[in-house]
Amino acid sequence: MQNTLIIDAHSHLWLKQDAVWNGMRVKTLENGRSFFLTEERQMVPPFMIDGKNSAEVFLSNMDYAQVGGAVVVQEFIDGLQNDYLETVMRKYPERFFVCGMCDYFVGHILEQANALKDRGFKGIAVPGHRLLTDSQRIALNSDEMMAMFHMMEDNGMVLSLCLAEGDTQLGEINEVIAECPDLKIAIGHFGMVTVPGWKEQIMLARHPQVMIESGGITWLFNSEFYPFDGAVKAIREAIDMVGAEKLMWGSDYPRTITAITYRMSYDFVCKSTLLDEREKRLFLGENAKAFYGFGQLPQLPYIKNMSE
Repeated sequence: MQNTLIIDAHSHLWLKQDAVWNGMRVKTLENGRSFFLTEERQMVPPFMIDGKNSAEVFLSNMDYAQVGGAVVVQEFIDGLQNDYLETVMRKYPERFFVCGMCDYFVGHILEQANALKDRGFKGIAVPGHRLLTDSQRIALNSDEMMAMFHMMEDNGMVLSLCLAEGDTQLGEINEVIAECPDLKIAIGHFGMVTVPGWKEQIMLARHPQVMIESGGITWLFNSEFYPFDGAVKAIREAIDMVGAEKLMWGSDYPRTITAITYRMSYDFVCKSTLLDEREKRLFLGENAKAFYGFGQLPQLPYIKNMSE
């Protein structure tokens, strides 16, 4: 797999976590830990002692792992990161495709989305699974959300979307796709592949403008650990369903690298015998380059480890 183009289609950045979701708190502590909803968790590796998940640290990981570019998405549990991500977008435009995010719970969604577009964001993240809380449900096909999706379609923006497990939101997203057939959509978390009903989410990629990305797949198969044989089998199955041209690799950095290194989050694909070389190239980077419109990415040499 020498000289393979590698692009991460699902990552996160923040300087500090300070968020509330479903009435529960997420807050940066120390030594890479955060208070997460109901308990203290190791959010990032312990050597990130200040909890800052910065673009510079990520770029160092990317360069080491020979990952040329990355798509940065957002999640309610991290808090709105639009201000920081705008600086990242302007400082490193050749390495990052950055998604803004609206506070969907406060309304005025189209107004918020237009403001993100005007700030230069080329994509908008919708963590759909977080739109279902104990006290509220925001439907993907609500009037306000549909107005945003139509605006995004008209302006060539990309929708980064994670869906709730199984078919919970399948009817809603099918209506969005029917109403906005030219809206580019990347479905995250590989359809929540370890949960019944994941194949129905994968099948959404039969629509021309819909892609599937694997952000979090090593987290979902964490119980079996490296080399994630179940994850590779799921990728093989998804290729057989919708074609290798419809799938993209994503890491869900940095949360997943509390258990494995960043390189390990994709090299299990490189080493697999279930995928051929063309399928690996498409999955690891070529599809994402075309879908997100990355330009020329750096050639990153392999640097030997001290242990080699």
